[in-house]
Amino acid sequence: MVGVRFGGASWHRFGGGDMPARRQIGEAAESTLEDLDAAASGFAVRRAGASPAEAVVLREELIRFCLPFAGRMARRYRGRGEFLEDLEQVARLGLVKAIDRYDPERGSFTAYAVITISGELKRHFRDRTWGVHVPRRVQDLSLEVGHASMMLTGVLSRVPTTAELADHLRTTESAVLDAVESAAGHTPASLNAPVAEDGMVEFGDLLGGVDDALESVTDKLTVAELLMRMPARERRMLAMRFYGNHTQADIAAELGVSQMHVSRLLSRALSWLREGMLSDDPPHWEGSARPDRPGMQVSARAGERGTLVVRVSGEVDRDSAERLRAGLRHALARPGVPAMLVDLSAVPLVDAAGVAVLLEASRAAAGAGIEFGVTGAQSYVARVLAVSGLAACLKKT
Repeated sequence: MVGVRFGGASWHRFGGGDMPARRQIGEAAESTLEDLDAAASGFAVRRAGASPAEAVVLREELIRFCLPFAGRMARRYRGRGEFLEDLEQVARLGLVKAIDRYDPERGSFTAYAVITISGELKRHFRDRTWGVHVPRRVQDLSLEVGHASMMLTGVLSRVPTTAELADHLRTTESAVLDAVESAAGHTPASLNAPVAEDGMVEFGDLLGGVDDALESVTDKLTVAELLMRMPARERRMLAMRFYGNHTQADIAAELGVSQMHVSRLLSRALSWLREGMLSDDPPHWEGSARPDRPGMQVSARAGERGTLVVRVSGEVDRDSAERLRAGLRHALARPGVPAMLVDLSAVPLVDAAGVAVLLEASRAAAGAGIEFGVTGAQSYVARVLAVSGLAACLKKT
């Protein structure tokens, strides 16, 4: 609290401030200090011995007496994009706060009212009128820069430089530049503002452009969901081929299979993805694991005339070939089996490891005197078996 001599009277300035604030106080109070101070002092004296109802009446009388003073304070802030009526309401609110909080023992009522009303008006501009959030210190400095610019323009008869504004406000040039830049956030341009005379084109229409990739978002989400339904091996192959830019030979070397097998798996995976994209329900992946059928399965049952039918379901590759070998060996070891028929109707793919197992089983069956045959092979599987030396074992269904 700083003591100041003003208009022949002594008062205490509440809170901090700078020279522009003191000049504002002096200008506002020059003609009203004696009357307002006397009215406030009389109000304080009469209120001390008044009843609650009388105190309310005295307070209202003082508020009405000081309303012109609040109006003059509000008019100092007009021309800044706010309606004068709104500013007057804010100033009157500050006046009421000043009356309710005023302590006669602390000095002049006019000085305290000027500070309180000015603070309310500045807070209104800072919190209610900015379209973009800006730190308070920058908002306050932006207002001061605007006032200083108008004053120096009149004194210098030209627009002041950044250095002159910084020197006048006793701050840095970078701070002045930040304040000037932040002033653009006070009233940002509307995206709906018309930019043509006919009003058909708005400012927002000139920003951005057509995003052609937006239409593919749904397809990308669908492909991602289908990929998660694929076996891990096929998913890895697709990732290596189309995201890692690996050749089929590189993928074959990485997975330990032939390049031809990689080509078949990729073709099959892409066909399945294409079918899944064109249907509402994802198609079942043949040979995929199920809760009740984990991977490739081998089962045996007795057929006609004592023939043992071994049914194989799922893909037969390097990973599942050993399971097929064990199943066929177990079937050949059964006593009294005159013939064995391997049913491949549920096998969509057989690689070199699977062919080797079937060749081994055919030789073992011949050595044991058991007739060996393969039935139900799909066209692709049948061609592979035929060129691999099992053409004589293929039975027509």
